[in-house]
Amino acid sequence: MLSLEPAISLNLNSILTVSSLRGDATDVPPVDFSTGSGWFGTIRRNWCTARHVQASVNRRWWAISTLFVAASLAGAWYNDYDSAKQKVDSIEAGRLRAGARVILTYPELNAWAAREAPAGVRDPQLRATARDLATGAALVDFGKLERTAGRQPGWLMSKLLDGERPVSVTARIRSSAGRATVDIQRVEISGIVIEGRTLDFLIENFLLPMYPDAVIGKPFELGHGIDRIDVSPSAVAVLIR
Repeated sequence: MLSLEPAISLNLNSILTVSSLRGDATDVPPVDFSTGSGWFGTIRRNWCTARHVQASVNRRWWAISTLFVAASLAGAWYNDYDSAKQKVDSIEAGRLRAGARVILTYPELNAWAAREAPAGVRDPQLRATARDLATGAALVDFGKLERTAGRQPGWLMSKLLDGERPVSVTARIRSSAGRATVDIQRVEISGIVIEGRTLDFLIENFLLPMYPDAVIGKPFELGHGIDRIDVSPSAVAVLIR
């Protein structure tokens, strides 16, 4: 049989509270939180350190920003090349319907030319200053270009051709009904401008003998179902017949 013990009682009123242990706060002096006379900044002995840290951070941000810009440009260049290659491959494969119009921008053409240019041609740039008038510029090593084509220039020609030179060629391009004609208007090599009868003489006696497959001043077939090529300052359009 269970025996019931007397219940335990606890008088909570007898426990001292925190407020009962301290007196009134009337004797505490007032605190002034005003910052009117305050001064904020780096500790005087750390001023030079702070300046160097800021310069270091600025240099790091500049380097990071440069890397981002370079990566963006590289990505844009690869995108332009891929876009141009896809368009050129579609034209050459004959996959385009009659009446199709393929637009090639100059960034696309420049990216494609940079990848597809033969050894001896570096940094090609294409542009058009007027309708049907195109200019191509590049750094060209004619000696290397000759050897890439399987031709070995003699000693004298090697002295004349070897070495990278800035070259610019301006040509008028006319096309219709699947045929095109390219007339060279002006050539500039290392700042020396060649045009007129001197240019005609060089084409007849040097360019064509060295590159017999080149067709200058005469109509030739465009092929690949191309009807014509429209050259303008904004882009190059290829029309399929």
